[in-house]
Amino acid sequence: MIQTIGILSPGDMGAAIGQALAGQGLRVVAALDARSARTRRLAAEAGLEDVGSVERMVEASDAVLSVLVPAQAVAAAERVAAALRSVGTSLLYADLNAVAPATTRRIGEIVEAAGARYVDGGIIGPPPRDRATRIHLSGPHARELAALADQVLEFVVVGPQIGQASGLKMCYAALTKGLTALGTELMVTAHQLGLHEPLRAELEHSQQALLSWLTRSIPGMPPKAHRWVGEMEEIAATFEGIGLTPRTLLGAADMYRWVATTPLGQEAPERRDQSRGLDETVVALAEDVPAGATDHARRQTATPAS
Repeated sequence: MIQTIGILSPGDMGAAIGQALAGQGLRVVAALDARSARTRRLAAEAGLEDVGSVERMVEASDAVLSVLVPAQAVAAAERVAAALRSVGTSLLYADLNAVAPATTRRIGEIVEAAGARYVDGGIIGPPPRDRATRIHLSGPHARELAALADQVLEFVVVGPQIGQASGLKMCYAALTKGLTALGTELMVTAHQLGLHEPLRAELEHSQQALLSWLTRSIPGMPPKAHRWVGEMEEIAATFEGIGLTPRTLLGAADMYRWVATTPLGQEAPERRDQSRGLDETVVALAEDVPAGATDHARRQTATPAS
């Protein structure tokens, strides 16, 4: 029976999930040694208990949830595996990161070799604050974690195989975050070409649902862009793994990599200006288009000489 859960590591999403679990009466702990001031603040605000090291977190926990940047998922599993061997215990380890099926299988092999029971997971939706968050799970131990479902955390078991939950997350995020990347690029391009208002007018006329989607998704994206770079690369690897081209989502990774370097991309999600809408976001991002790109764009739309 799960009574204590470790969160690795409590950023915006991880802290919110930890807070939701603590709301069920569970003890929720985190290893905050050498963590940033922001991570410590988010953990404290969520009511998570700091136990210091990964070893102490592993020793105290019945289950550990990995919720971090996709590029760090394998290294996090290796740290937990080393801690399991060090303290001589076992637990349930759930990787909830946006990684390819091949990556989650590798993570499972790492922690299972150290004695852990492994669950493959994928989060869909924002942190569980204003509404419930759906977390898809797969693998032979998925139902052990799914037993913690409530009105805030909705656990959905999608199958018995490791990789199924991550595969679902990859396909879903390819649509949502891939579309956000494409929308960002086309909106910034239209602005640089002096066509922002005509494009908006045409979208309002013929693509109202799409415009509504972009209006919701783009303003909140920049502070999370650095996280989404690795996610797009994992989706690309998923597509390539079944024989399809990876290049579509590698382009999305490039977009997010650029956005992450801008002033908007440097903001923390919880500190961004909530009143900044689609148009203001596009204008702000356009200010950071590489030097010379705007002049080139305008030349491309100039009326040719007769």
